[in-house]
Formats: sequence, structure tokens, C-alpha cells
Amino acid sequence: MFLDLLRRRNPALLRAAANFHQSGQIPANTYVIDLDAVQRNAQAISREAARLSLTPFAMTKQIGRNPDASRATAAGGIHNAVGVDLECAIAASAGGLGTGHLGHLVQIPTHRAAEAAALEPLYWTVFSETKATEAGAAAIAHDRVQDVLLRISAPGDRFYRGHEGGFEAADVVNAADRIDRIPGVRFAGITTFPATLFDAASGTARSTPNLATLTAALKALEGAGRRNVQVNAPGTTSASILATLAEAGATQVEPGHGLTGTTPLHAVQDLVEEPAIAYVSEVSHLWNDDAYVFGGGLYVDPVLGGSVTTALIVMPDADPITAPKLRVDMPAADAIDYYATIPLSTTERANPGDTVVFGFRPQVFVTRGLTAGIAGLSTGAPTVAGIWSADGSVPLTISDALANHGRTA
Repeated sequence: MFLDLLRRRNPALLRAAANFHQSGQIPANTYVIDLDAVQRNAQAISREAARLSLTPFAMTKQIGRNPDASRATAAGGIHNAVGVDLECAIAASAGGLGTGHLGHLVQIPTHRAAEAAALEPLYWTVFSETKATEAGAAAIAHDRVQDVLLRISAPGDRFYRGHEGGFEAADVVNAADRIDRIPGVRFAGITTFPATLFDAASGTARSTPNLATLTAALKALEGAGRRNVQVNAPGTTSASILATLAEAGATQVEPGHGLTGTTPLHAVQDLVEEPAIAYVSEVSHLWNDDAYVFGGGLYVDPVLGGSVTTALIVMPDADPITAPKLRVDMPAADAIDYYATIPLSTTERANPGDTVVFGFRPQVFVTRGLTAGIAGLSTGAPTVAGIWSADGSVPLTISDALANHGRTA
């Protein structure tokens, strides 16, 4: 689905990805990111957010917390990140983004609260008074008072299984008062996830019941005399939905796939954000009329359902834009993705080492994939900014491994 979008809206990225792989500058199992497009996408989101008095926090897990992409995001006007977990917040900070929000979706482990406080997050979400107490103690140790958001829920709200937890929305006023009595923290606002989801039947983004829960809680808090309440409303975030969120009372939004033009909405509508990420691999070997393709990063976000994955086999000096689109047999969900296979017809051929390019909605941080930012595509002079692991760190090389054992290559 996103492969067609890339061929139509960002063919330069596909060509650069194939060229850099064929020259050996980008290895197999690498997500390539158009840094110029990420900057433009961030700029479009940040401008619309500013118009609506919204604060955007970048979600960088989907792109493996790539530091070059973080710098492009900051250049586009989004300077703080949301950490889906503590590791995500640390990686984003190392990549040059401030810690705008942590603790949501994943709470901070008890004995790591000090590490979280050291990041000096603008906002820290808690699901319980116990977690607020831990955050407060850690904040006091750093001579600060921590603003906290309460995850809230009401009957009928929608959560992914395993994401549940938080305070009862009907009791939010009393909960805010209780939080304010905990040393080291102060109540700052409320959050949920998801506030918006893609509706496949209509091809649009629709507000979930959770967003109405946020609006009702905001009114209750304001009715109790609270002012400047922060309302954090993540989910399927692109510039196109920000007005709806602002109208519902949101003050904070968290674009992730919006930065790379890969929200489900981008798959069916041409939005302002451009597609900015592809996955590059290569043919390993042939067996029984199948081309076996190196994996490691073959996690396709299932939010779009059971869509068919396709790829391009790009031979040396061939143009990926005209290469035939081939069906990919992806590894089973309960298997390790050592390889994917591409069935070859009698008219299709492939050779070991041939470049293979995919376009799908990624979640790089849960894979063994690498990332590589490509700069300069907008000027026609692309360069590889760097190669990074899925956690945003520099990947270990053979020389590093040998040096760790006192040996040389």
C-alpha cells in the first residue's frame, strides 16, 4: 500500500535507497528515511499546531529513534519528544530532542524513576497514586516539582489489550486533588490513547469515545476551578486532524507516523505529509522458484489489517519506479523473520545480491532492523547521514567486537 504511495509521491527515495544499497553504503535490513521530507512534514504539523495553540511532541519509536531524523524533526519546529517507554525517552534525548512527555503508554519502573527524573520531562503520565509518589520522590531528589498527567478512562472507552490502566474519569476532580497532595508532583492534565483511530469502512480518521471522555473530564476540572489543564490526545496524528482535536479541548498532540507520512489515513488520502520511509533488503538465495529475502525488520504494523505486502526486486542499473511489484510471503507472526520469500513466475528472475525495496508502515523499535537517514534528496544530491540500530545507537561493528576481546581485524 505504501509502496505505491512512495512510487507516486517520493520516487527519489526509492531510487536513492536502491542506489545506496547497490553501492554498499546501505546494508540489507535497513529502513531508509528521507530527512528532507521528515523536516517538511514536521514543519507542516508544527505550523498547524501553532495555529491551533497545540503543543506537538514527536513519537520516534516508529523510526527507530534515528538521531538524524530527530534533528530533522527539530529543524521542522518540533523540539520535544514523547517516550513510549523510558528507553525511548533516553534515546530521543540522546538524539537531540527534549523530553516532552514520558510514562505513557508504558509506566516508569519503580527503581528507574530517578533516571526518568534526570531527563527533566515536561510532563510525566501516571496511572496510579503509587506511581505519582515515585515520580514525586525522584523529582524532589532533582530539586524540581514534576507536572503529571493522569491517564483516565470511562466505560465504553477503547484501549488495545494490554494498554489498560489509569484513573476513573468520573473521579478525575478528586484524583487531581489527591495528586496535588503528593510531595514533588502537581496535577497538570489528562491523557488517553487512542483519541483517534482510522476507520477502514469510511477511509477517514474518527474520534474514539476516549476523546469525548477527555472533553468531559476537562469540563469537570474547569468547573472545579482548575485552569490551564493540559489535554494530551495522541493517535493517528497528522496535520489533517489537529483542528478536530483542538475543538475537543486538546492542548498536546503526538505525531509519529505523521512525520513519515505513514498513518493509515495517508494510505488512502494524499495529505500534506509526504511518505518518507522505505525498507531495503536483498536477495539471499533462490529455492524452489522463490527468492529468499533477508529479514530482521519485517514487522508490518497490523493497524491496516491483513493487507498484502509487496516489494520490488531491483537489479543493478534498473529503475525501481518501473520494476514490477511482486507479492511477498511474509514470515508467520509466530516465526522469527530471518527471511521473507517472493514467489517468482517463469517470466520473473532474481539473483543473489539483488536489491529488494518494500514500502509498509513500520515499528522499527521492535525489530532487529537498522535505520539510515538520507539527506539532500530535495536538492538532487543525496548522501547517507549515518547508520543506526533500532534503538537509536551506533551498531556494533566487527572491529568493535574484536577490540572488545583485545583482537584486531
